[in-house]
Amino acid sequence: MTVLTVLQLIVNVIIVVFLIGGLVLGAVLLFKDKRQKQHSVLRNYPLLARIRYFFEKIGPEMRQYLFLEDTEGKPFSRNDFINIVVAGKYNSRMASFGTQEDYKEGFYIQNTMFPLQTSELNIDQSSMISTFIYHIDNERLFNRDEHREETNIDPYFLTDDDAIVLGAQLAHPFTLKRLVGQSGMSYGALGQRAITALSKGLGQAGTWMNTGEGGLSTYHLKGGGDIIFQIGPGLFGVRDAEGNFDEEEFKRLAQSAEVKAFEIKLAQGAKTRGGHMAGNKVTEEIAEIRNVTPWKTINSPNRFTYINNPNDLLEWVSNLQQIGQKPVGFKIVISKVKEVETLIQTMIRTNQFPDFITIDGGEGGTGATFQELEDGVGLPLFTALPILSGLLEKYDIRDRVKIFASGKLITPDKIAIALALGADLVNIARGMMISVGCIMSQQCHMNTCPVGVATTDEKKERALIIEEKKFRVTNYVTSLHEGLFNIAAAVGVSSPTQISKEHIIMKQHNGDLQSIHDYKLKLIEHQ
Repeated sequence: MTVLTVLQLIVNVIIVVFLIGGLVLGAVLLFKDKRQKQHSVLRNYPLLARIRYFFEKIGPEMRQYLFLEDTEGKPFSRNDFINIVVAGKYNSRMASFGTQEDYKEGFYIQNTMFPLQTSELNIDQSSMISTFIYHIDNERLFNRDEHREETNIDPYFLTDDDAIVLGAQLAHPFTLKRLVGQSGMSYGALGQRAITALSKGLGQAGTWMNTGEGGLSTYHLKGGGDIIFQIGPGLFGVRDAEGNFDEEEFKRLAQSAEVKAFEIKLAQGAKTRGGHMAGNKVTEEIAEIRNVTPWKTINSPNRFTYINNPNDLLEWVSNLQQIGQKPVGFKIVISKVKEVETLIQTMIRTNQFPDFITIDGGEGGTGATFQELEDGVGLPLFTALPILSGLLEKYDIRDRVKIFASGKLITPDKIAIALALGADLVNIARGMMISVGCIMSQQCHMNTCPVGVATTDEKKERALIIEEKKFRVTNYVTSLHEGLFNIAAAVGVSSPTQISKEHIIMKQHNGDLQSIHDYKLKLIEHQ
């Protein structure tokens, strides 16, 4: 018997075994499906029902890659995703042939006929950033050959004169030469490798990192960058064993050189509720950071029990400012104009001002929340932001309070519109996640993230290589700022900090144009 004959015999045996195994498995499943009482379709059509389930399961991937137009996906389109990835890998935002936007109603940037040249812009390029950028060698149908090259890139920092200062009246103000940083993302919601890669990448880019409400971990500090410590209703990181605010822990954090400011989280766009973390993500390390019980699901309150009105809020802000001598602000979602106006009136009456207010639009993201809150609560950012900035202008205190904006601001044009509507600074969360490898599988709440970003599962986390992904974060942040300076030149100002309501216009569905000044007044007066 020849070797070829033996191999053929083995193959035949394997085929027969698989056929018999398949028939046995099919018979077992048929018997099981016919007897089960949960699914009607399975009882009547076992085979078709399982095929249906298969396509239902792979439906999101099929739609994302095959059926949806490049501009249609939710919460981000394919184009949105690619814009982030390309900026992170190649430090580029180049495009060709023409836009895919439909030019419907919305906000448009008003360019000038006589834009500024690069030499006329106020850019600090004095210290180059060392990073790695990919170059494509060969693009094939099923794979792409590319390599990384170490290079120095222009940082596109704000100049010292244009830098944003939080808490100028305090002993330790926070000076920012970036307009864009990371929004709150907790260790636990994201794994240690993702937090570390973000920390290192943001540190190299020279911008800030918000801890999220889960406390300050060693991974947040890996990059040596600036930290905004977020205090949520669960008081993680500044609580005692009973869950009460621990002033001594706050003082300890305020004395940290890395912690530059504090943000009190009243609400965020997709989560006007307390934080949620499934028990299988609450490791012993995370429990220690948060001072909670390991492996037990965390559902923090939807508000601070001792904050019931603007007076309570502003008194606590003022107290924290005095104790820590570092900037303190709060994060809110806006829906009621009267509530915001009452808050501002209380600031003036009590002479107690936060150093900043963060506005999160209803389209903002989260690791876990309820559908009804994610889809139905809170105004979108481009509606909420003009309400706050308009009311601060109305009461002539706009210069007393800086505004952070967040909610799908992932490209320079969207960021520029936010700046024009009143933002001083911009936070990004999901764009940062995508830059470290997120593929939008929407499994953040399940601890099963397939690329190791939103999970504490060590096996899943192995997919994320810190020393590779950190450079993508650096490139993404730097690329955004280059784009902002391009827009500043296009509208005729020397710095993106000067982009204002005069530089955008609102196009209505009937083709009429409306100034942002009138738009703000309409929002405020009609509620």
